[in-house]
Amino acid sequence: MPPPSPAPWALPPDVPWPRFLRMLRHPDPPRGWLEAAAELPELKKRPLLLRWIAQHPKAPAHLRSHLLARLPWRALAAVAADAAAHPQARQQATEKLQQLWTAMTTGERRSLALHAPRALWPLIWRTPTLSVLGSFLQHPRLGLEPLVALIQAPLRPTQAEALAASRWREAVPVSQQVLLALDRSLALPESGLVLGHAAPWIRALDEETRLLVASRLVTPALRRMVHPNRDPGWD
Repeated sequence: MPPPSPAPWALPPDVPWPRFLRMLRHPDPPRGWLEAAAELPELKKRPLLLRWIAQHPKAPAHLRSHLLARLPWRALAAVAADAAAHPQARQQATEKLQQLWTAMTTGERRSLALHAPRALWPLIWRTPTLSVLGSFLQHPRLGLEPLVALIQAPLRPTQAEALAASRWREAVPVSQQVLLALDRSLALPESGLVLGHAAPWIRALDEETRLLVASRLVTPALRRMVHPNRDPGWD
């Protein structure tokens, strides 16, 4: 006689792992099943799988908080970026990533910067590491408006250099904003900026836009550089 079929919501080893992994994504598991799944010894060794329980819309709040506190940053980033995750799970994952950021290695920061949730973008933008900023500027969800909003004085040399090497180099709004931020930053103590940082952004503008930007600048030498006629009377 063949062995009886396992109950519909049994756990490994009574159900094969491929089926169990599909069950983790089921929108309406029976009460207590997610808690029981989280206690599986095999699952405790696989934090990237625990992520599916932590972010599940039906996971109890206490279980969600317990699991999120244990997840590594890669799993937290996956939860924070998943639109299907419970909103509370996304928020808690984002807060946890903000706490972990200062202790991360440069390599970890570089990897996270490419996929970080939007709430982390200001934190990443202030990182004085060129490779991390370069990775962030390739973020698939980074748009023109949020980037322009990030570019404010004080502008740092690493920010200016990362932008100049990025896909945003030819974007006119970015060029304008970089020049304005550079203008407000040049006179700041230990800014580390020089007029040469303005060159790639000036070349990206047509004469009419250069004239408009020059009218908003307060640094005489930068005004002369930006103005299409380089009129010495600007001083």
